[in-house]
Amino acid sequence: IVSQKVNENLTERASQFGLILDDISITHLQVAQQEAEKARFLVEKAEQQKKAAVIAAEGDAQAAVLLAKSFGQAGEGLVELRRIEAAEDIAYQLSKSRNVTYLPQGQNVLLNLPT
Repeated sequence: IVSQKVNENLTERASQFGLILDDISITHLQVAQQEAEKARFLVEKAEQQKKAAVIAAEGDAQAAVLLAKSFGQAGEGLVELRRIEAAEDIAYQLSKSRNVTYLPQGQNVLLNLPT
């Protein structure tokens, strides 16, 4: 099929220049080999991604075990530390925004009314 299609295309193109082709033969065809190499590459890539996913899952499982042990040993201290870190991060992100205004607690600053 490929040889026939190439033959037709070359004959048609050569006739535009006044050439007549009697015979056309393809001596080296590498399409199948290239497709096989591409398929092999895709399989290897998928295997590597699978291995990476397994390793990541094992790491997450070990991290969860370590966190559970630390909660058992240290109590809620780690949770409080994470809350403080999250609050600091949120405050930092909000401090960059021009749409956020900070008001003191317990005072009505905008209307200057007693509370």
